[in-house]
Amino acid sequence: MTDPTVPADTRTRIVEVAARFLREEGPGAVTTRGVAQAAGVQAPAIYRLFGDKDGLLEAVAEHVMSSFVAAKASTVAAAAEADLDPVEELGDGWRRQIEFGLENPALFALLSDPRRVAGSPAARLGVEVLAARVRRVAAAGRLAVPEVRAVGLIQAGGVGVVTTILATPPAERDPGLADAVFEGVLAQILTDAPAAARSGHVAAAVAFRAVAPDLEQLSGAERRLLREWLDRIISEPPAR
Repeated sequence: MTDPTVPADTRTRIVEVAARFLREEGPGAVTTRGVAQAAGVQAPAIYRLFGDKDGLLEAVAEHVMSSFVAAKASTVAAAAEADLDPVEELGDGWRRQIEFGLENPALFALLSDPRRVAGSPAARLGVEVLAARVRRVAAAGRLAVPEVRAVGLIQAGGVGVVTTILATPPAERDPGLADAVFEGVLAQILTDAPAAARSGHVAAAVAFRAVAPDLEQLSGAERRLLREWLDRIISEPPAR
């Protein structure tokens, strides 16, 4: 929502103040009166820009998440440029995501609401960044399942870990839980080595599927047909 009567830097200041309140004191501290006073504006400006407190919280979530995802996207691009090990880089991304969720519990709660996630450009970009990481693993011949399943398993595992840890009293938390869950996810999605004998055909198909959209030697129709064939190989187990 925009309002030509309110300067852009004022909107940014309001969001940053609200983000600080959310981070330091939780959603209850994000009141229109308190945020307006701290940001040096009148409360009506917040209503004109965000509609209500819920709209302000959504703007805060989008602002913080956008900054975090932009940093992740840069990291993925740098990893690809440096040809870093894609599995290790996937693990680094997992750890940073878990840390972000645990350090921002109120924001994590907002972004765990499917209704908010569905309409969040930052959340969609976050999934795209994760998909890019998974695609690098696939292109290296290390992925044993379809990319979309790998992305879903990693997302589900990450949300579950953060939710469980935050719901556990600090003194009772298992410090190895996040690593154990990630190892379990990797066991589900990875081959032991590129084109491992037992799942070699599937791993090879997944790897080829990762680069198929970039085969400019083929026409668009040919690339679509190739992806259809590869998807069939990946999704349908071989006949016994």
